[in-house]
Amino acid sequence: MRAAARPAYRGRVHVGVDLGTAYTVLLVLDEEFQPLAGTYRWANVVRDGLVVDFIGAIDLLRELKRAVEARLGFELKHAATGFPPGVPRAEVRATANVLRAAGLDCRAEIDEPTAANAALQIRDGAIVDVGGGTTGIAIVREGQVIYTADEATGGTHFTLVIAGALNIPFEDAEKLKTDAREQDRLYPLVRPVMEKVGTIVARHILHHDVETIYLVGGTANFKGIADVIEQVTGVKTQIPTHPLFVTPLGIAMNDTDKHAKSAKDAK
Repeated sequence: MRAAARPAYRGRVHVGVDLGTAYTVLLVLDEEFQPLAGTYRWANVVRDGLVVDFIGAIDLLRELKRAVEARLGFELKHAATGFPPGVPRAEVRATANVLRAAGLDCRAEIDEPTAANAALQIRDGAIVDVGGGTTGIAIVREGQVIYTADEATGGTHFTLVIAGALNIPFEDAEKLKTDAREQDRLYPLVRPVMEKVGTIVARHILHHDVETIYLVGGTANFKGIADVIEQVTGVKTQIPTHPLFVTPLGIAMNDTDKHAKSAKDAK
């Protein structure tokens, strides 16, 4: 007997757009904040949290939006977006304007570590978002983010090291980096970059009582990075499931009517 087709979802949705240095992610949650659909694409439209290819970013987001809408069977009309801590306000507005130009009402703009904690719900610890171009750090106390920082060094630096050492194009190095079968071979090349990330984290948590570090971001998928961060900082380091999607999930959780009203009041 043929199973009956699952009815199309028709409830409210929460949408998150993460315009990252390496990957742009679009994630849709249902009204209970459970993942409904999503997609992502590698793209070079953002650098260190700054939109460097405005038209390219709009075109890419439109493509991702159409792809997800085709799967869902309805139009996406609003979303939240994220930004690294310390990015100038003008650049945050530029990111929001990418969403608007792609046909999405931007209902919230949230810094990435705070977004990550919306998903992880950590009460005490440090969230370290190792993105493409930067490493973001958030110190969490009693469920509240009390300190944030962001410094250059991330997955793009891994790729640059691999490309230089193997004398191959950047795009080929990026593919190698994300291939789990190649990571044991590449580990000695990128370990110094991991150590630099660890040094950045150690400096920012120095004056805070941090018992656990939670690594998120696509770069956290590279084998061995948690061990290196733990060795450099002396702090237990964990990687949640699917670290690339933790921050986009938290961004989507902030796409609510409440945040929409707050954004309008702030204008």
